[in-house]
Amino acid sequence: MIKKILVANRGEIAVRIVRACSEMGIKSVAIYTDADRHALHVKKADEAYHLGSEPVTGYLNAHNIVNIAVTSGCDALHPGYGFLSENPELAEICARRDIKFIGPDADVIRQMGDKIQARNAMIAAGIPCVPGSDGNLEDVEEARVLAHKIGYPVMLKATNGGGGRGIRRCDNEKELLGNYERVISEASKAFGKPEVFLEKCVINPKHIEVQILADSQGNTIHLFERDCSIQRRNQKLIEIAPSPQISPEQRAYIGELGVKAARAVGYENAGTVEFLLDQDDNFYFMEMNTRVQVEHTVTETITGIDIVQEQIRIADGLPLQYKQEDVGFRGYAIEFRINAEDPKNNFLPSFGKITRYYAPGGPGVRIDAAMYSGYVIPPYFDSMCAKLTVWALTWDGVVERGRRALSDMQVYGVKTTIQYYQEILQHPDFKGADFNTGFVEAHPELIEYVTRIPPELRAAAISAAIAAHEGI
Repeated sequence: MIKKILVANRGEIAVRIVRACSEMGIKSVAIYTDADRHALHVKKADEAYHLGSEPVTGYLNAHNIVNIAVTSGCDALHPGYGFLSENPELAEICARRDIKFIGPDADVIRQMGDKIQARNAMIAAGIPCVPGSDGNLEDVEEARVLAHKIGYPVMLKATNGGGGRGIRRCDNEKELLGNYERVISEASKAFGKPEVFLEKCVINPKHIEVQILADSQGNTIHLFERDCSIQRRNQKLIEIAPSPQISPEQRAYIGELGVKAARAVGYENAGTVEFLLDQDDNFYFMEMNTRVQVEHTVTETITGIDIVQEQIRIADGLPLQYKQEDVGFRGYAIEFRINAEDPKNNFLPSFGKITRYYAPGGPGVRIDAAMYSGYVIPPYFDSMCAKLTVWALTWDGVVERGRRALSDMQVYGVKTTIQYYQEILQHPDFKGADFNTGFVEAHPELIEYVTRIPPELRAAAISAAIAAHEGI
């Protein structure tokens, strides 16, 4: 049995994993850089080890992290999400050092992390995919010819991308020619590989994803779907389970597709199969995330299944506790990503000290946070500092509970997206469960812009925040 886990992450997901360990009677080990010396995950874990002074690179050094796991007596490692969570090298190093990696096999991570390999695997399994290139593009001329064949708009995508980065929509040939080198540059900088491919752009789709659990005994189930259509620049803002926009027949169909996709690649542990639903009600495979998702909370809320604990059990070689027929859901849940950003200033990151913080409560309210009163949000990482999840029996009820909980949640000292979410909840289309991935761009009136920050001033503001943080 797993007795001690190193949490190879930071922020709210590290706190979430530490809590799961505590409930299972498992010791937890945190890691941190100087920027996180006062972080909540460091305070909550049973032990904590320093990674060095550089804010970010310590979390990306797989060999050093596994060394800490070994020397601290851990027998397992949980990667969380982001950082090295979908890096096959980390899984391979864990295997060589006899540390259980709480996630799928390195080969599966590598296959699903490569969008072309993933796409080909899904096509072979009979999973519907968006029309596009058969492999990586050789050059811009191949992209031009293919785009003319399948028709504009098209999407240029980094083959090894994720998190909404390395993606450009092209509405005509001029934009395709202009964006081709940009996507290659973004892919090289963000993912270390320049490969890109092309897909037909599904205009204003709904983004529907299926949560999967699979054990080492060959059992694979789904925990229904999440609707992640409320996005800004391909970054999810609000997630919902189950989707209020699909029928029971569609729910059964996409759940079966998710299980079929996981089985096709021999998947083990928790994963998410993401689909686009077009305006003609066609589902298309988009990608598979081989880790726990930020938005796993809404699935836990409607099903009552602790996904992180199930991850640990699966990594320990135990069978799933549930068969598909045992899994049901009740009501609706909405998760709001509370980002330290100023919506009125083009979502400028708002780093600094939280002078006061009041968490909401009451029935059907859950908070996953990395912040507290007096905590200084470092300027080096993602701006998400908390997740608010609300539940109610009906769609109308969960929308109203979300509005109330957001109103109760008070954060002083930094700007956040709380007020912006309140505006979204009051919009008739959201209240009527009629929205798609173009919702945010289609409703700029939801943000009362005071001033638009030019890129050079935005960069200067971030630099000033970093300088101020380093002076603390």
